[in-house]
Amino acid sequence: MENSEGVKIESTVVTGEPLIGALDIALFVVIITVAYFWYFKRDKQSSSSEKKPYTIQPSSLSSIEQTSNSSFIKKLKSTGRSLVVFYGSQTGTAEEFAGRIAKEGARYKMKGMVADPEECDMADLVEMKEIQKSLAIFCIATYGEGDPTDNAMDFYEWLQNGDADLEGLNYAVFGLGNKTYEHYNEIAIYIDQRLEELGATRVHEIGLGDDDANIEDDFVSWKEKLWESVCSHYGIEETGEESNIRQYKLVDCSEVLPERIFSGEISRLKSYENQRFPFDVKNPYLSKIAVNRELHKSGDRSCMHIEFDIDGSKMRYDTGDHVAVYPKNSSELVDKIGELLNADLDAVFSLLNTDEESSKKHPFPCPCTYRTALTYYLDITSNPRTHIMKELIEYASDPKDQEKLKLMASSTPEGKKEFHEWILRDNRNIVHILEDLPSVKPDLDHLCELLPRLQCRYYSISSSPKVYPKSIHITAVLVNYTTSTNRVNKGVATNLLAQLIPTNDELPQPTIPIYIRRSQFRLPPKSQTPIIMIGPGTGLAPFRGFIQERDYARKEGREIGEMVLYFGCRKKDEDFIYENELQEYVANGTLTKLHLAFSRDQPEKKYVTHLLEQNADELWNIIGEKSGHLYVCGDARSMAKDVHSIIVKVVMEKGQMTNSQALNYVKKMEQQKRYSADVWS
Repeated sequence: MENSEGVKIESTVVTGEPLIGALDIALFVVIITVAYFWYFKRDKQSSSSEKKPYTIQPSSLSSIEQTSNSSFIKKLKSTGRSLVVFYGSQTGTAEEFAGRIAKEGARYKMKGMVADPEECDMADLVEMKEIQKSLAIFCIATYGEGDPTDNAMDFYEWLQNGDADLEGLNYAVFGLGNKTYEHYNEIAIYIDQRLEELGATRVHEIGLGDDDANIEDDFVSWKEKLWESVCSHYGIEETGEESNIRQYKLVDCSEVLPERIFSGEISRLKSYENQRFPFDVKNPYLSKIAVNRELHKSGDRSCMHIEFDIDGSKMRYDTGDHVAVYPKNSSELVDKIGELLNADLDAVFSLLNTDEESSKKHPFPCPCTYRTALTYYLDITSNPRTHIMKELIEYASDPKDQEKLKLMASSTPEGKKEFHEWILRDNRNIVHILEDLPSVKPDLDHLCELLPRLQCRYYSISSSPKVYPKSIHITAVLVNYTTSTNRVNKGVATNLLAQLIPTNDELPQPTIPIYIRRSQFRLPPKSQTPIIMIGPGTGLAPFRGFIQERDYARKEGREIGEMVLYFGCRKKDEDFIYENELQEYVANGTLTKLHLAFSRDQPEKKYVTHLLEQNADELWNIIGEKSGHLYVCGDARSMAKDVHSIIVKVVMEKGQMTNSQALNYVKKMEQQKRYSADVWS
């Protein structure tokens, strides 16, 4: 204690004892000894280091390269470019649109480049004014509940937190969103407004693409008007030159050693053979399928309960997170492309970017075989966009096929109608197009350049890490449907998963690459907080994890709040998934109430929304009087919208509010994370 030490010192002086005691002398000797050894040891190390040659370690070199590569301004200046197109992309569409704009810039005397904001120092935007007639275009997708895409997060935060002077920056924004979601194109709208606030000049009004309708049509219409505005703003004219120049050149890799050839890895060569933590979007974990069982009791549809083994992976997830699954295309479709184009699918090749300044050297991991590219890297099952129609024209030997492609590639009302009916309505993919236009024989390497990347599929995790720390569960409906042309289209991921059935322990178990994507869909911090969960069909998935977590807390002796679940399906005896589990949770008290709607078990359709309206008192009691949380998971197009309308109506009636007050109340619930949605269209 400070006071007792003071008394002791005072006593020592008064008694006349020597100022330097034996203990002080001992400490002094120790300090001198340590100093002596430290000095000579340092001198020896210094002499030793002088004898070694100076080298730059790999980490230092990587850092230098990242610094130089992050300056998009330097690249623009050194290559005489004036157009840069940034993209915020989660599925690849925004990146594709950015590439198309940059390519078209040549027609307007604006040499362009595509840039990933995650790889750029976006503070360099203040220097854009130093480049004559420069333009920055942003193709920005809104992801989740009004969130930026992963690669645009840093840029978004920079705009939010910074106050850079962007006077002299000319810009335009195209947003990619979905009107079935509440936060439609929220990030693009914010970026467009924020750039103007910081002094930048908007060259053309923002474009808002709706993926629920026809985002290709939205983009093409906006792009045409964009170039009109650009020409007017800069006083330039279109050259009229069509730019069908290849972005990548073909490289023959037949002499490459087998160990240097990619075979399906996402980024790092041999990454599936030599797995390294941490696992993410570019480095997925090759997980074993531990369980794959059917959940439907009867009927012609299938719903799978699948468990991914993550034991030993060091992967951690939270209840409510998503798991990303990397699929592969069916060998049947891949072989069909080889047959239609009379191509050797096992030939080894590479596509090298003709733009030496581009940070993207290849469109996908190269070198690889055509079979590998078509199986693991390219999307061959989605509807091709109009720019692919345009590129295929030169490969059509039949004038009728040529005219059809020209029409669908045009922006005329007739062309848009033909594209919508023949491609979108009839759900044709590239295989169907090559079958139905037999004279179209594109070079396979060019086709590989044109097709978009095959994207991972996201599933809500239907388990709690408290109960299942070594596995991840998902609940997935098998996607199979017949098109108007009598073709059977199959979901890429679910049909692959359906084939991955675990066998006995003596045989190697089936595997698939996965990684965990964090979510904001979370249980309340306090286990006592009451919650309402609305999840028809596979919308039940995250709530299975919620219930497991609360049940775990209850068994530990903790108090848990009310848990009310609304679940619906077609028929109780066919597709009531996890029925026994749910009934057990009701019996043990974890699940307070289970409201069930079986839409086809009676003459009149009955859905969870009907039950929600009937239980208005219970709903208001939890979200109004007890400040509970409400969660919605499932279809965004109708169910989630209907639920939102019902919530507002209940708040008005039971909370005695006006419509405006009720809307504000619900909005505040969302801001407080008391009203959360995990929905899809």
